[in-house]
Amino acid sequence: MSATTAIVTGKPTRPRGGMTRKQPIDWLMLALVVIGAVLVLIPFYLVLVNSFKSPVDYATSGPLALPHELDFTGISAFWERVNFPEKVWNSILISGVVSVLAVFISMLNAFAIGIGRIRGRSWIVLLFLMANLLPQEALLYPLYYMFKSIGLYDNVWSVIIVFTVIQAAFGTYLLSSVYGTFPKEVLEAASIDGAGRWQILWRVVFPISRPTLSVLLIFFFIWTWNEFLIPLTFLASNANQTVPVAISVLQGDRLMDVTTTSASALLGIIPTLIFFLIFQRTLTRGITAGAVK
Repeated sequence: MSATTAIVTGKPTRPRGGMTRKQPIDWLMLALVVIGAVLVLIPFYLVLVNSFKSPVDYATSGPLALPHELDFTGISAFWERVNFPEKVWNSILISGVVSVLAVFISMLNAFAIGIGRIRGRSWIVLLFLMANLLPQEALLYPLYYMFKSIGLYDNVWSVIIVFTVIQAAFGTYLLSSVYGTFPKEVLEAASIDGAGRWQILWRVVFPISRPTLSVLLIFFFIWTWNEFLIPLTFLASNANQTVPVAISVLQGDRLMDVTTTSASALLGIIPTLIFFLIFQRTLTRGITAGAVK
């Protein structure tokens, strides 16, 4: 019946259920995705497997084999050497404060630029874009001199201030374009109802743009957590170091075996992985919020 219908109408019929037959290019793309996923998972596999091996087990079986028995010596050795809970707290404190402050400042700046329509809007957005292109290496000496002068060197607030400004520059550039396309009808309706600019921001703009702000918050947290150069430069004492800095300093200070190095990498990944899993639904909602109106 379907073949007869196709001949009469001159149009090809689709199989039941809305499924279409896969073309060779679809299988090729699927194969490339699988290969890419395997390449991405190989380092994680090596870290996970070698973290639970003893040095003797690693020397006899190699890096790819599964451990003959679970050995937590590398994990306990790294945990005790760097005081890992202290380093995790430092990273959580810095990343959490930076992400919240950067999102708040970005929202205020973008509201003034994108909705307030201040003069020189294009030049200001271009300035924020140029700030994002500035390499961190160019900031080290002036920031070092400044923090030394005001007594914030080797203080977590020095890193918080730097990263808040850096992340807020990116957030302002991104949100300005988003707020620039904000529905004017909604803003005019709120203004007619007697809402001021501050009320429009918190009662209209903020609730609507909350998914986008949530995505920025998650990205700012992860980006700040993984930063290395600036915390290494401005956090000299062991008590103020973050997780990435503690891992690198320990590897340069003492000779560590491969199993301890793998354990340090595993412990450094676990907090960000937990954070991502907790806020995965928020990230998904934020990314797909503007897909359907």
